[in-house]
Amino acid sequence: MHISDTHFLGANKPLYGQIDTDSNLTRAMTQLEQSGIRPEAIVFTGDLADLGEADAYARLRAIVEPAAARLGAQIIWVMGNHDERPEYSRGLFDTDPSTEPQDRVYDIDGLRIISFDTSVPGYHHGEMTDGQLDWLADVLATPAEHGTLLALHHPPMPTPLLWAMEMLELRGQDRLERVIRGTDVRGILGGHLHYSGHSTFAGVPVSVAAATCYTLALTAKDRLLSGVDADQAMNLVHVYDDRLVHSVVPIGDRAEITGFAADVVERIEAMTPEQRTETFSKKTSSFNLGEEPRA
Repeated sequence: MHISDTHFLGANKPLYGQIDTDSNLTRAMTQLEQSGIRPEAIVFTGDLADLGEADAYARLRAIVEPAAARLGAQIIWVMGNHDERPEYSRGLFDTDPSTEPQDRVYDIDGLRIISFDTSVPGYHHGEMTDGQLDWLADVLATPAEHGTLLALHHPPMPTPLLWAMEMLELRGQDRLERVIRGTDVRGILGGHLHYSGHSTFAGVPVSVAAATCYTLALTAKDRLLSGVDADQAMNLVHVYDDRLVHSVVPIGDRAEITGFAADVVERIEAMTPEQRTETFSKKTSSFNLGEEPRA
């Protein structure tokens, strides 16, 4: 599961005086648990805290860690431009406060996930040091069993509907491209944009998860970076041998318009492939003519 931009404030203050960030994330984790989906990892691509406050990281852990334990999922944190390295390192990893880049490597049953810190202390745009790129090249020199996902906050992709984001994007992308092109990096997970998006970079697919706090209205006229309390979502990432599938999962309850009771699954499983085709693919079947009970 790919989640981004929780933006917790200290003392559980509402973001911009309106957004209950804690409740939004709690709702997302509850929704995930109730779904029956069991991800092997939950990747948070940055801006975990809005001001880098210690209390924000403590509350984040209090919500995520018990849920992740029940799901059997490993937690992977990534630094964002709103995070602060000393509080991030101490609050999430129980280490001495550090001002160094927060780069880490995780193994998920042979799938390598690299948490790569693109934050710049004191600024909101993204950059990477020569040392970080050398470190990344050294890690990628040895392929992982099932390849690598690179998780960073500033996604290396254009933002044609958000002109202002160009000033806050990842700089030095050509240097990153030289490091990852031709390696076993299969996908790049990002955040920062506060809306779901997809692109490619160095021949690798890029997927951005919308924020859990608030999103940006891409069609707002005569407004700059118009944030709205709507469309919060998380992304479910399925990793196959030959491809990745990213599914956007909106957060919150929705009114069901149509659906079938769970016992329909048992009937489907009992059918032969031919029977399934005749029942669910054939346009004139009782199922597709609406003669089956819907509950």
